Order: sequence, then C-alpha cells, then structure tokens
Amino acid sequence: MDLKQINLYVDDRPADKVFRVHREVFTDPAIFELELTHIFERTWNFLGLESQIPNANDFVTSTIGRTPVMLSRGAKGGLGAFLNACRHKGATVCRMSQGNAKYHVCPYHGWAYDSSGKNVDIKDRKSGCYAEAFDRDNHDLIPIARVASYKGMVFGSLSADVLPLEEFLGDTKFFIDIVMDQGPKGMEFVPGHASYTFRGNWKLQMDNGQDGYHLTSTHSSFMDLQARRRVGEGHVEARQFDWKQRAKMRNGMFTFPYGHSVLWLDQVEPTKRPFYPVVDEVRARIGDLRTEWALKARNYQFFPNMQFNDSVTTMLRVFRPIAVDLTEMNTYCLAPVGERPDLRAWRLRQFEDFFNPSGMATPDDTVTYEDCQRGFASGEIEWLQGYERGLEALAPVPNEVAREIGITPLENIIGTIEMQQEVAMEAPYREWARLMQAGISAKKAYP
Repeated sequence: MDLKQINLYVDDRPADKVFRVHREVFTDPAIFELELTHIFERTWNFLGLESQIPNANDFVTSTIGRTPVMLSRGAKGGLGAFLNACRHKGATVCRMSQGNAKYHVCPYHGWAYDSSGKNVDIKDRKSGCYAEAFDRDNHDLIPIARVASYKGMVFGSLSADVLPLEEFLGDTKFFIDIVMDQGPKGMEFVPGHASYTFRGNWKLQMDNGQDGYHLTSTHSSFMDLQARRRVGEGHVEARQFDWKQRAKMRNGMFTFPYGHSVLWLDQVEPTKRPFYPVVDEVRARIGDLRTEWALKARNYQFFPNMQFNDSVTTMLRVFRPIAVDLTEMNTYCLAPVGERPDLRAWRLRQFEDFFNPSGMATPDDTVTYEDCQRGFASGEIEWLQGYERGLEALAPVPNEVAREIGITPLENIIGTIEMQQEVAMEAPYREWARLMQAGISAKKAYP
C-alpha cells in the first residue's frame, strides 16, 4: 500500500457497516517510525501525577514516545517538564524513576542542573578554553513545548500545536473525575509499579483495553478459579467479582473525539469495591450520580497510550512503543491519598490477583499479544476483522445513559455483556488515521 495515503490502512466505511485494520499497521517498521513522529510527538501524553511530586525539588521521569522526559517541581514550587538529556552530549541526566533532588548531575561529564532545569555548573568551565560563542549559548535543559494538568494528572506534549488539555479530554473528564475524586485528598500511586515488555506492537494493548470479547476464552482459567473461590476455595481475600453475575448486567460504551473511548458495566457486587466502606463520605463529596458511576466497572482508553481500568480494582496503565514489535508496559495501582491500611491491603490484593505481571490475567494477555504478532507474519491475512462486533447495535447519540450524565459522545451502545462489542476500538484508529495522514500531508495535527 501507499504510505502517502496512510489513512487507507484503516478501512472505515460507516455506510456499509465495515471497519477493518490492515495488518501492516502492526508490522511495518516505516509505519512505526511515522507513528512516533506524527502521533506521539504531536499530541498530549500522560507524564505522571501531581501527588508524585508534591514538594519542592521532587521529580519523576517518563517518556513521550522514545523521548525521555523529566517532570520536576522547582525550588519555588513551579511545575516544569524537560527533555531528560544533557545539553553537552545528550546523555540521560536523571536515571532515577522518582525522587527528590535539588540538583541533577549528568553522569557523563558532570554538567549540573537545578530542579527548574537551569544549568548551574559546567565542569571545569574556566579551564576549558571555550569560545565566546559558547558562552552566549543557553545551556539549560530544554523544556518540552506544553505541560498541563487535570485533576492531578499531568500531561505533556513535544509540540506546541496541540489543543488545550481540557478540550483534548472533552467529555471524558466526567470519567476522570469519578476516578480522581474517590479520595478526599486526591489519588496517588501505591508505591512501586510493574514494568515489563512484550514482543508485540503497542496497539495490541490499545485494543485489548477495550476488548471484553476475549475474557471467557483468554482468561478461561481465571474464570474457573473464580468459580472455585465462590465456594470458599483458594485466595478469597482478593474479593474478586462473580463473573456469572456480571454476564447478566447491562453494559455499554461511548466513543469521543481525538481517539478516546469508555466501556461501562452496571454495578456488580458494589460491596467488593475497596472504597465501599467509605462510600457515604464519597457520596457526600461528589453526589449520588457520580458515586453510582464510581461503583460501576469502567475501562477507559485515552489516545494514544494511557488506560484506566476501574473494574477489578483501580489501575492506570501506560504502554510505551519501543519498536514495531516491542512494547514496554507500566502498570500502577491507584488509591486515595491517606487511605485506611485495611482498605489499602484490600485494594492491593485485588490488583495483584488480576493485573500484576504475576497475576491471573496479565500473563494471558501478554502471551496472546505475542501470538498475534507472530500471526501477522502470514501474508495471507491482509485485513484484520476484529473491529466490527456490535456495529448493528450503534444507537443515535446521545442515548439515555449519556443524557443522564450530561455528555455527548460520537457513538454509544447499550446492551448486554454477551455482546462484547468491538466498536469502542474504532475511535482510536480513526484518530490514528487522521493524525498520520495530517503528518504525511504536512498539515497541522489540530487545525
């Protein structure tokens, strides 16, 4: 196919009820490089939580695509984000994932920067015989183009040509609120996080976060284990949900501009939620409607590479593209700041049981991503047919659920969990095609 018409790699024909994705989207190294340039480097990317850097000189490191970034709170309390690369030879200045440091010293040649990114020392500068032109240069760390936060979540962009963050998030802010407002003092990451890689394309995780169809096949052993736990066997402390009850519940999905989507499932066993013992306090702060939604199961996809899963427990996932067939995963357990120790332990048991790399679900998914990547090598399979389940169920927008919560999605569905629709995956690929075509055509990402 012709990369100049890269949008055609997504076969999107709503009038014909057709939506397919070409397998080369997952396998072509040239397409992968274009993704880094035209998607990751031209849109908002999640960097961290403000609760990770509450004090002066706190920092956390992250990436935008393959670009290392340091998010730092300066000595005077200001928030900044910089390329984590020394101005001298480009070496990574800060090797730690998180901490507190008044100064960051490059381990290669010893150039030093303060927590606001200012160069404060060039080793042996006086004896270096530098020319006057060097002295006129700026030697500070390079700030990234845009930094903004919403509800304690910090995003950054390497391009100044992005929408205001709240416009980019749009109506998904309702769903962010019902996660980030669960704690009276905000939310934080439980100390520590899981980081691992899988031999597959990053979009396999993007798909899977909105895929209920695989649950009963990929995670069949987990389903069997849950049946045993319901009669008192095994690790009952994890308080996992009764999946048979879930199968009877109403569920649906919303898609939004700029590639975001949300799956939801009506309340199932709300007493198993780790914040349920304090639900009255939550309700008093955020109201009945938002509390009821906080008790539902919800999966969120924020384009391009961040996901909330608030269904088993509350988890945030960021997946980083390394190569066309190699992806880094970072998963965090989200919890209210100052949460009671017994509720924190409850939350952690649920997280470890399902989401941890050593848990009951993540290894299943990871192996399957690698199976898919191997299967893509077959030249006989050109178009993937995994995006059309549920197309006939699309309803006029907004439906009654959307109206109830005051949002206007692009698409919505209400159905039963047995439908296990795949339509929520279409919004990210429409945005993928739009941004890739805009970049190749030398147009602005957000006209």
